[in-house]
Amino acid sequence: MIFYLLQTTPQRYFKEDDPMGALILLIGLVAVVLIVIFMNILRNGFNFSAKKGGGGSGGSAQRRFSVFAMRRAAKPYGLDHEQLKVLEYVFKTNGVTDPAHALGLPAVLDKHFMRAYKQIEKSANTEEEAQQRLSLLFSVRNAIDVAQNTSAQAPTTQQLSANQAAVLTVNQESYPVKVISTKGDGILVECPRNAIGSLIRFPRGTRVTLAFFTKTNKGFSFNSQVLGAADTSSGPALQLSHSGRPKAMTQRRFRRRQSALACGFYFVRVEEAKNKKAPPRMVVDARRNTGTVVDVSAGGCAIKTGISVPVGSRLKIEFDYSRSILPVAVLGQVLRINRGGVTSTIIHVKFLKVPQKAMNAINTIVFEYSDS
Repeated sequence: MIFYLLQTTPQRYFKEDDPMGALILLIGLVAVVLIVIFMNILRNGFNFSAKKGGGGSGGSAQRRFSVFAMRRAAKPYGLDHEQLKVLEYVFKTNGVTDPAHALGLPAVLDKHFMRAYKQIEKSANTEEEAQQRLSLLFSVRNAIDVAQNTSAQAPTTQQLSANQAAVLTVNQESYPVKVISTKGDGILVECPRNAIGSLIRFPRGTRVTLAFFTKTNKGFSFNSQVLGAADTSSGPALQLSHSGRPKAMTQRRFRRRQSALACGFYFVRVEEAKNKKAPPRMVVDARRNTGTVVDVSAGGCAIKTGISVPVGSRLKIEFDYSRSILPVAVLGQVLRINRGGVTSTIIHVKFLKVPQKAMNAINTIVFEYSDS
C-alpha cells in the first residue's frame, strides 16, 4: 500500500516546492517498515535453517523459537527477569519450538536443562563464572518444580499402577513396599518385612496409611485398613481397602533424590567469644564420624549411621558426588531421628549454610545432570 501511494500519487507527496516534507515522509515510512521487521523478529526469532517456499514435511515452513511464546508459557511459574533470560538460553540452546509442551513434561525439560548445564561447563571462562551461571540455572529449574507441585492432581486409588513404589505406615512405623494390583475390591501391596527380613503380617482391620510419589515427583497419601492377606505371583501380599482420591502430601520446597553416598560428618559446637561484642564462633570437632547419605535435596539430607546423634545437633557434613572433584562440605542441623535397622539410625538434617559450589553439586545429584 505504501509503495502504491508513492508510485501512483508522487505529485501529492513529493512536491518540488516542498523537498523537506518529502524527506520527512520518506524517513517516517522507512521507520515504520523497520519497526514492523523488528517486531516480527522479536515475535518469531531468527531462523537461518528454514527452507524457502514452505519446504519440509507436509510442505509447511519449519517452526522457529519465539521469545513471546516462551514468556507466555513461563508466566504461571513466577520467574523473574534474570530467570526468564536463563530459560530463554536453555530453550534457544536446544532449539525448542513449543515451550508450553516442554514445560509440561519434567523428563523432557530435564533433558534440555542437562544440555544447557553441560554447555555452561564447557563455555564458562572461569570457575567462578561457571558456578554463578549454574546456580542461576538450578534456581530456574527448582522454581518450575515448585510451581508444578502446587498444582498437583491426585489419581484415584484405582489408578495406581502395578510396581508403584510406596511407603506403608502402621503405628508410626514405615515400611517400603510396592503396589501389586489395584483391580477388584482392594489394593494388593507387598507384605512388609522387618529389619532382619522376616514378613510382618497385620491383623484384619488394622488402620494404615499408604504414601506414594507420581512420575512427576508429586506426593500423595491416603488412609486405609487391612482387609486380609493374600498369596500372589509376586509373593505374600496385604489387601487394603480403596479410599477414593488420595490427598496431596505437604509439598517439599525442593526435589529430593534417593542416593547411597558415603559421607563423613563432624559435630559442631557454638562457643561464646571472650569479647562480648564479638559474635559466637563455631568449633568443629576433630573426630570424623561416618555414614551414608540415603537421600538429599537442596534443603537437607538424610544420613544412615551407627553413631548416636542427638536432635538439634549441628553437623559439618562432607560427601563426594564426583571422583574428579573434592568433597563438598555443608553445615546442617539435625531435625529428627528414625530407626534405620537393628544397629543404625537415620538422621534427618536441615542445611543451614551451603557454599554456592556445594549447592550446585547437590542440585547436580538431585537432577542427575552428571555422568559420574
